[in-house]
Parts: sequence; C-alpha cells; structure tokens
Amino acid sequence: MIGAAAGVARQNEIEARHDVLVYTTPALQRDVEVTGPISLILYVSTTARNTDFTAKLVDVHADGSAYNISEGILRHRYEELGRTVGAIETHEIHIDLWPTSMVFFKGHRIRLEVSSSNFPRFDSNPNTGSPIATEANPVVANETVLHGFRHPSRLILPIVPTS
Repeated sequence: MIGAAAGVARQNEIEARHDVLVYTTPALQRDVEVTGPISLILYVSTTARNTDFTAKLVDVHADGSAYNISEGILRHRYEELGRTVGAIETHEIHIDLWPTSMVFFKGHRIRLEVSSSNFPRFDSNPNTGSPIATEANPVVANETVLHGFRHPSRLILPIVPTS
C-alpha cells in the first residue's frame, strides 16, 4: 500500500476473520533475527479456476498485539487441460514474501497468516480467470491448505545464527 495507510499496522482484527489461517510459534526463548528472502511452500486445493493465496509474516508482541512485517501473493490458474470438471486436485505452490531484516524479541511470537485475499493491498480476484477489471460475476473459491507428512507445507525463514 502506498500513501498514508502504508507501513506496519495491527493485524489482530484481520486474524479474527474466518477466512484467515493463523499459525503461531510459542513465545521465543531468545531474540531471533530474520534477514533475507522469505518463502512459503503450501499444498493447496481450490474449487476456483483462478485464485490467489496470500501470506503475511507477523510479529506478535508479548501483550498479543500483532504487526505485519512482510507479505506476498500468488495469483495462479489452477485449471489444467484434461481436468475433470469439479475435480479437486492438490497443488504445491510457492509464495515469495518480501525480504526483511527483523529481530523478533524474546517473549514475542512469530506468526504466519494465510488467506486468499489481502485487499486493499492487492486487487480482489474474481476467481474466474477473466480479467479482473471487467469481470462482473465473481465466484466463491473454497480452498484448503494441507499440511503433514504427505503435504509438507512450510515457511522458510532466513534465521541469522547467534554467536
């Protein structure tokens, strides 16, 4: 976002939404420096032909206040030639978040938010594959993020070792 609304902002209201997945570490036992590019690998399925997956890295203070640090989006077409209509397939996707240099202080927590939208930062996706500016009939995308042994979704953070 550019202008007066740009920069770090509290995320607590956004994280309370039903369409935002929230993953949080326990309170950190020491300061943790994250410096460099950040990436997220997700295993997802969607009912939409074309949809977004968004990610935010968040610093959670000891009092529970949560502030955005870095974010990213992947706008992607999921339909494939020969796909059965209505079939839901699992896809591995990669979302690049903005590089950062941030120290998460002892007692803070590191949080990841995953959603299908980050409006108004990014335009809303009508989920149809048609041009966003002219689409008049958006559709709802039902999406799933999988994780576990068979679907190792993960956040990759460049942690600077302490000496």
